[in-house]
Amino acid sequence: MVWEPEVEELHRRTELSNRGGTPDRIDRQHRLGRLTVRERIDGLLDPGSFHEVGALAGLGEYDEGELVDFTPASYVMGLGKIDGRTVAIGGEDFTIQGGSAVFPMQRSKGGLGGFCEDLAVEYKVPLILLIDGAGANVSATKKMGTTYLPNGGTNFVTSIEAMRNVPVLAGVLGAIAGGPAGRALMVHWSVMTRGRSAMFAAGPPVVKRGIGHDVTNESLGGSQVHVHTSGCIDNEAEDELDAFDQIRTMLSYLPDNVNELPPAAPALDAPEGAGEKLIDLVPRNTRRPYSMYKLIRSVVDGGDYFEVKPHWGNSVITVLARVDGLPIGIVANNPLKNGGALDRDGSDKQTHFLELCNYFHIPIVYLVDVPGFMIGEQAEREGTLRSGMRAVWVGLQATVPQLTIVIRKCYGMAGMATGNPKRLNYRLGWPSGEWGSIPIEGGVDAAYRREIANAPDPEAKREEIEADLRQLRNVFLTAETFGIEEIIDPRKTRSYLQQFVERAYKVLPHELESKPLYGVRP
Repeated sequence: MVWEPEVEELHRRTELSNRGGTPDRIDRQHRLGRLTVRERIDGLLDPGSFHEVGALAGLGEYDEGELVDFTPASYVMGLGKIDGRTVAIGGEDFTIQGGSAVFPMQRSKGGLGGFCEDLAVEYKVPLILLIDGAGANVSATKKMGTTYLPNGGTNFVTSIEAMRNVPVLAGVLGAIAGGPAGRALMVHWSVMTRGRSAMFAAGPPVVKRGIGHDVTNESLGGSQVHVHTSGCIDNEAEDELDAFDQIRTMLSYLPDNVNELPPAAPALDAPEGAGEKLIDLVPRNTRRPYSMYKLIRSVVDGGDYFEVKPHWGNSVITVLARVDGLPIGIVANNPLKNGGALDRDGSDKQTHFLELCNYFHIPIVYLVDVPGFMIGEQAEREGTLRSGMRAVWVGLQATVPQLTIVIRKCYGMAGMATGNPKRLNYRLGWPSGEWGSIPIEGGVDAAYRREIANAPDPEAKREEIEADLRQLRNVFLTAETFGIEEIIDPRKTRSYLQQFVERAYKVLPHELESKPLYGVRP
């Protein structure tokens, strides 16, 4: 066999590449509760489906022309399958120089830009990033012999191109800084592990030297910071296996690319008897809250859904679910948080979720119970009004079919963020619904201030005015003027969702070609 020596050399180099970093570095990775990049890829992909690209890239050591040792490149990537669907996948190998790209390469494999993203764009398949890189290594400057201007590369240009074409999902699985941290935000959805991962613009040593603060990875950028407080990362996982499960689940709702519809799944019934209980869900006392999650579980297939950003912006609930096997995005106000009032974080959360659903052709359902924007000094200082109007703006820009179901309150400008008059704007109301420019209980004091103040019994006068106005709040009066399309029995909510989904997915294929696509902002 003429080329057998070279083929044997190929196998030898591949084996050297597959070993990753040194045994002590691999042991350290495991002691920290983290997998190696190859273990991660094997744990996420369908067994045996990974096809690696660029395994021979790295730094060889030679003695008289013979390879005596080999350090692989610090990025592993290629193609594989998740639940039978082809994906491009890549991740830093932290056991090699902390995942930093310190070897001279003619072409980047991945991390920031690189061939991994090119694979996703070219083949129109989802891009999965398993991020665990320390970022820039100052020692690279010495090897280059010069510094460089950071605005001259095309790294993020490629990342944006990927986001414009395919779903991009990321798992933050280690302590990442600099470029890898920036890359973790240039995605459509992200997850990080609790207690084992962190993310920051610069790590504790740089923070100590730069501003004199002593911090740990966890206090600076752990999941409590970025999932619960900043909202920079969408979801939190107990460990890496949980993160892989969440990546698979999130991907199951998304199409392979922006030119396709979301994938259908086998249809399931809603939980038995759950729909019948909805007639008792909303209390007559409008000050008493109830669980919007209970409503969602009662109307979607199997009672199952996947929540995006469950720990942040909790005045709004954003979930992906299925009705008759077809994906929908649900935006629901949360009466258990601020009475459902739309605050800054909730507005930003809703904005991003609407963009995500619209970009990947997922019909939107609003479950509405919003008394208005959050009010008060803190709300004003936070810029709630600006964030809230941005949610209104994005909702009006959305082009996918939308259905609005008013469960209880729908007031003011925040109420404008629950539908789209540019489309059919099909609105349903439960008998418990109430709506208007401002809630009666708060608006009376403003509109009738002098009349109340001058009355012999101001409190009695206030009650008299409110009682008179409440009679005008009757949902059937609005229905008489066709101010709302239908008032429905709460127990029939799922049947209306089934009708909506069936019609929406007949409309969507006709809109794929004509729909302008602008992307999803980080």
